[in-house]
Amino acid sequence: MAGLSERAELLAALRLQLDWGADEALDDLPADRTAAPAPAPASGPARAGASPPRALAGEARALPGTGMAASLARPPVLPPAAPALGAPAASRAAEAAAAADSLDALRLALAGFDNPLRETATNLVFADGVPESGLMFLGEAPGAEEDRLGRPFVGQSGRLLDRMLASIGLDRARNFYISNILPWRPPGNRTPTDAEIALFMPFVLRHIALVRPRHLVLLGGTAAKGMLRAREGITRLRGRWHRVSLPDPPAGTPGGAAGGALAGLLQGGGAEVPALATLHPAYLLRTPGAKRDAWSDLLLLRRTLDAAATTGNDGETAD
Repeated sequence: MAGLSERAELLAALRLQLDWGADEALDDLPADRTAAPAPAPASGPARAGASPPRALAGEARALPGTGMAASLARPPVLPPAAPALGAPAASRAAEAAAAADSLDALRLALAGFDNPLRETATNLVFADGVPESGLMFLGEAPGAEEDRLGRPFVGQSGRLLDRMLASIGLDRARNFYISNILPWRPPGNRTPTDAEIALFMPFVLRHIALVRPRHLVLLGGTAAKGMLRAREGITRLRGRWHRVSLPDPPAGTPGGAAGGALAGLLQGGGAEVPALATLHPAYLLRTPGAKRDAWSDLLLLRRTLDAAATTGNDGETAD
């Protein structure tokens, strides 16, 4: 019975790690954080009369009166911080995005773009749905299930989103298109950093320009603040229409004007797309009481789409 109890405790600990998002192994073998480090090799003969070196944190020390050695806990090993966005990386991203003249070319450009997220993810998660539908949804980043299948919004939050959109007559197989700002899953499902969003923004803008949606829906605070360049949170941005400015085509692309790829993709001045900010379905799973606000946003979207179909314009007035 003791063995069964220990096994149950181990399984419970593993489930807790999965709930925390720790679903990837970083080392081949577990590390003993309490073990004393190996003694450093002597750098030379000891000088006569020299006092012994002081013990460092993490080295074994003798406990007074016991004759036993105890190891001081070493500080935990933290994962490396996300690298800062450098000018060469930003230039490479802008040039690769600008050179893509189709969705297939953009997918290949993203797959070949060297970046740290690609090294820890399993699959590129590009997009799903109907690009010609005129309606595009944009989230923040893939989760574990999306990373495994290579498709956006197929996990628990994606299934909730599909049910919500079906209630207003929308189906990704027929009349909308969906993607994320980041095409690669961040380790542990963490929130994308500002540097990562800035790095992939040229690809996102090029993606929208190639799809040419009549309406854009921004799912969650990361997507909304990134695309609208806003400081407000999603609760202040949601429930109303905004405008996302798309850049003019960069030099060297069909219809492109003079100017560098980086400036062309990061500066506005081209077409504008109406954008509705709303709550991310993952937030609704954690906060069911917010579904009323999300439903209000969906009704606004439905009214706007119906008005656009009737009048022939975008059917909304941006705030």
